[in-house]
Amino acid sequence: MPDDSPTMPTESSPRMLSNQRSVARKLALQALYRWQLNECPWQDLIQEFGDAEDMPRADREYFRELVEGVWRNREALDADLASWADRGPSLLDPIEHAILLIGVFELRHRQDVPYRVA
Repeated sequence: MPDDSPTMPTESSPRMLSNQRSVARKLALQALYRWQLNECPWQDLIQEFGDAEDMPRADREYFRELVEGVWRNREALDADLASWADRGPSLLDPIEHAILLIGVFELRHRQDVPYRVA
């Protein structure tokens, strides 16, 4: 008799990786929002959010890559945003800005991320 019970995703399954990256994006959004309100080195953000309640469920390396990548590439990412948006990056709400920075970073630097996700 076949086993019809649902299977739990394993740590290496695409579904589990997707869930971990979603949590990493959420934490990166929070860190980049915080950074916009009070600028600091990206390493401080990694340390500050390293103890976040959701971090055990996140892809830690991906979180670090998003925060560091946006921090290092902000000027280029903002230039891209300025050419696509109806207003300049400085006029965006900090949450909007952080979401767009993550999305543009993923589109530019992470070809493994499907465009529908970024």
